[in-house]
Amino acid sequence: MLRVVTDDDARAEMRWALDEIVLEGARRMLAAALEAEVDAYIAGLADQLDERGHRLVVRNGHAEPRTITTAAGRTEVRAPRVDDRRVDPVTGERCRFRSAILPPWARRSPKVTEVLPLMYLHGMSTGDFAPALEGFFGSAAGLSASVITRLTTQWQAEQRAFAERRLDDRDYVYIWADGCTSTCASKRTGCVAW
Repeated sequence: MLRVVTDDDARAEMRWALDEIVLEGARRMLAAALEAEVDAYIAGLADQLDERGHRLVVRNGHAEPRTITTAAGRTEVRAPRVDDRRVDPVTGERCRFRSAILPPWARRSPKVTEVLPLMYLHGMSTGDFAPALEGFFGSAAGLSASVITRLTTQWQAEQRAFAERRLDDRDYVYIWADGCTSTCASKRTGCVAW
């Protein structure tokens, strides 16, 4: 069946295709980076052997898939797992591989988390976060109004702690600069008040 494609339809299809390509590229790059991180960790500990001569640190398949919200959108990732049988001599606890790229608890990238307080500071209400994020990521990124309210309370507590911190135990070096007056600026001769 034939159909008429308007400029708006074509633009929407192009945006969708472009977003899908970017998202697939981001997924592949993330997967490759995680694999490289695990490979480097295991290679660095290849000389660690047990009493039978077997390696103490080996690959152990992949974790269950989980969805991560990134600046490129929501993408599914399967992080590689490591079986680390070494024991810390001080604590007696087993050593564990921890990804610097993708911590086990992470569900959204730090970049996405950084934008949330800015949206709040610019006056976005808690109920408007989900629809706004849905427009960017294709979903609300797990941020309901109650989650935003909890995050807002946390941000306010962090701001209070920052404002009330002690400064008498630190020395700060600073430069004080004052702007030119409108008279100086209108003459376009440069400020001579310095």
